[in-house]
Amino acid sequence: MTPRIGVLALQGDVREHMHALAACGAEPVAVRRATELAAVDGLVLPGGESTAISKLLEVFELLEPLRQRLREGMPAYGSCAGMILLANEVLDTRPDMHTLNGIDMTVRRNAFGRQVDSFETDLEFTGLDDGPVRAVFIRAPWVERAGADVEVLARVPSGPAAGTIVAVRQGNVMATSFHPEVTGDLRVHRLFVETLVRPRAGV
Repeated sequence: MTPRIGVLALQGDVREHMHALAACGAEPVAVRRATELAAVDGLVLPGGESTAISKLLEVFELLEPLRQRLREGMPAYGSCAGMILLANEVLDTRPDMHTLNGIDMTVRRNAFGRQVDSFETDLEFTGLDDGPVRAVFIRAPWVERAGADVEVLARVPSGPAAGTIVAVRQGNVMATSFHPEVTGDLRVHRLFVETLVRPRAGV
């Protein structure tokens, strides 16, 4: 079965995720309406501007349908802004921002600094073979608190932010601070697609 995976297409780097999903054997679908959300097996929440995406979720009447699908166990993956949206608590953001409560974590928005502080590094990533992942951080968040049921998949290996959590998974929901869709390395997307093809035990 080919999984039909939506990419939230309200703002952000939608096209790159759709290309990565297609290369992993999934059928990517742009999601802008509740009817489109209802027709997919899983969802990717792309990088972009988290407060803008939060507002657009309301405008397009997707906020509650998306929260409901997550409560029902829909697999989801969020990169950068997507990680922020999937948290149940966000620091350094607007008070009117809406979160989706997909992962029991506290995320700090723009934790690594401004656009000029964007950087790349190699990460050891739990569950991925063939060496470290080249991670691109662009005005990225980090995870300040991960709940007891949250699996930490990657941490920053060195530098001032050494040990900081930048990739997590809880059940069928995964999130990364960085942008794997811009490097050509498909392993993170493939790991997510496998969640739909082979659901994880105990989920």
